[in-house]
Parts: sequence; structure tokens; C-alpha cells
Amino acid sequence: MKLPVYLSLLHTSEGTLAASLRQVSEGHGHEPDVHFICQILAAQCDVHQEALAPMLERFGEPGDDEPERLHVDGLSTTRSGPIGLLRDLQDLYLLASLVDITWAMIKQAAQGLRDAELLSIVTDCDGETAIQLRWLQTRMKQAAPQALILAG
Repeated sequence: MKLPVYLSLLHTSEGTLAASLRQVSEGHGHEPDVHFICQILAAQCDVHQEALAPMLERFGEPGDDEPERLHVDGLSTTRSGPIGLLRDLQDLYLLASLVDITWAMIKQAAQGLRDAELLSIVTDCDGETAIQLRWLQTRMKQAAPQALILAG
């Protein structure tokens, strides 16, 4: 069974997304909505990681055959200015997309296993990830005109 590989990927990716959201929050503190909403979204990711912990224990560690490239690097710094904000939001969107599709794959496995506990965790968490993606997309659309047209 390879489910532990994807549970581990998701657990790590949620942590990476949380850290990256916090990085963007601090790096773009002059944008109050970005600052506070990124903090809220990071806290959601923390809760998702906590919810996954019992599943990691139950299904076991992924083992040594986990592909090396099944991980993602987060944002270690933020860019400055309107275009920097737009690029940082895009990077967050990419990270959140990885988390979102991984939740979808784990949901399929939970349904196949008829695992009510895992399915309940997925149901609770993947909806929040979808909301995170929608906020990021909306915020990018809001930032794009200033970054791409007005910034000089």
C-alpha cells in the first residue's frame, strides 16, 4: 500500500504551506488583509497537519521507496512591491494547489478503503483548502492591475 507516501506528502505540504503563508504575512505586512488572512490560513494548515498525525501513525511511515521529488519547497523570502506581492501569492497558490489535489487523491483512497475516519478528516480539511485557493485567486486578481499596469 502506497497511501502512507501520500499521507506523508500531504502532511509535509501542509506544513510547507503554513510556513510559506506566515512568510508572506510577515513580508507583506503593509497589506493588512494579506497579513491577517495569511495568518488565519496558516493556522488552518496547522490544524490539518494535526488531523493527519493519527493517520500517519495508523498507516505507518512511507518507507525508503518514497520518491525524492515528492516534496515541495516553500517560500524562504518574500519579494517587494506590487509585482512581488503578486508573485508571492502565485507561489502560495501553487503550494495550495498541490495540497488540494493531494487531498483529492487521499479522498479517493479513503473511499476505496471505506475508511470513515480518514474520509471524515478529508471532508473537514479539503473544503478549507478549496477556500484558501479561492481567496488566493481573488487576491491575485485584485493585485494584478496595480502590479501589471500601474507599477512603474
